[in-house]
Amino acid sequence: MRDWYLSNNLLLNADKSGVVVLGTANQLRLAAAVDSIEVAGVTLPVAPKLKSLGVILDQRLTFNDHASAVAKARNYHARAIKHVRHLLSESVAQTLACSLINSRLDYCNSLLYGAPESTINKLQRAQNNAARVVLAAKRHSDAKPLLRQLHWLPVRQRIQYKVAVY
Repeated sequence: MRDWYLSNNLLLNADKSGVVVLGTANQLRLAAAVDSIEVAGVTLPVAPKLKSLGVILDQRLTFNDHASAVAKARNYHARAIKHVRHLLSESVAQTLACSLINSRLDYCNSLLYGAPESTINKLQRAQNNAARVVLAAKRHSDAKPLLRQLHWLPVRQRIQYKVAVY
């Protein structure tokens, strides 16, 4: 690694670098004793998760922490839109939701293909909440007809569509 870095005129910035060990539960148990790795002359601690290009990677690649972070950001923006929703037309509210909320869902969502149902459900609840805000529906109203009305695919189908397009 060090030679590759040097031959490409690169330096490793330890403050911005991280290491995560990926594997099955059994493999992670075997690697539990590893607490740091030396790369290009720099010792980096092993972390349980790391963020790369806006995606949180965990040791088992379940993307549970990533889905939680995306859902949290989406819910934040949905609440912000909800505060001013009475001042907006449905068209403007939908445009805001698509640009602030759905764009976060679509970013790198092809990585979630095959993710556990619990991970997808977190994102689906956030999308359902956004649909209710856009259409000014009651909090406990069924989201499926709302998603259909907005022409939004449910999260699992959005992921499958994106993978199919690739």
